[in-house]
Amino acid sequence: MKAMGYIRVSTTEQAAEGISLAAQSEKIRQYCQLKDFDLVEIIEDAGLSGKNCNRPGIQQLIALVKSRKVDAVVVYKLDRLSRSTVDCLNLVDQMDKAGIAFHSITETVDTRGAMGRFFFTILAAAAQMERDKISERTSDALQSKIRRGERAGTIPYGYELDKDGMSLIENPKEQEVLFDIHRLREKGYTLRHIADELNESGFTTRRGGAWKKQYIGNFLKKAA
Repeated sequence: MKAMGYIRVSTTEQAAEGISLAAQSEKIRQYCQLKDFDLVEIIEDAGLSGKNCNRPGIQQLIALVKSRKVDAVVVYKLDRLSRSTVDCLNLVDQMDKAGIAFHSITETVDTRGAMGRFFFTILAAAAQMERDKISERTSDALQSKIRRGERAGTIPYGYELDKDGMSLIENPKEQEVLFDIHRLREKGYTLRHIADELNESGFTTRRGGAWKKQYIGNFLKKAA
């Protein structure tokens, strides 16, 4: 049986123990070996939220499902696929219609049977509820900071907080990276080629990781 793996991390989750791309990949490989699956490929979405399906990796997965080139899709955890109940149900429904089984390792989900599909539906709803709760807590925390006159929101790449804890000033090192991204893009470099150039030059992301084409695409979209 041919299997396709899918992994994802959002920006805030990349350093979290047990949820990294490498950890997810290893779990999927072990699972496929245990099930005697032929793991064809592991598709990834790095630094992207699971609130919707506007992700290059998930779109690639959907295309492969429609072409029926694999027999199973394996994820480490259900919310890696999506945190939206509707999206999860739609994605697995597409797999089901194509005769492709969906496996989630953490929740022990296998949609080949009626009980597995029922259990999957309950878990998908729970994943969305957790996302909604996180969103509510985040909103409440931001509103509290605003009422206290504190700065709210993330600091955009290329900047850092000034000594007053409120104003933004340019970060020279990050500004150099942004300059190189735009310079290379104007020369016609692909997103992957730009990421390779930054990595080879010794530049790392703000979290100290390697550059990937998804990160480059996100910066260029925000600058557009």
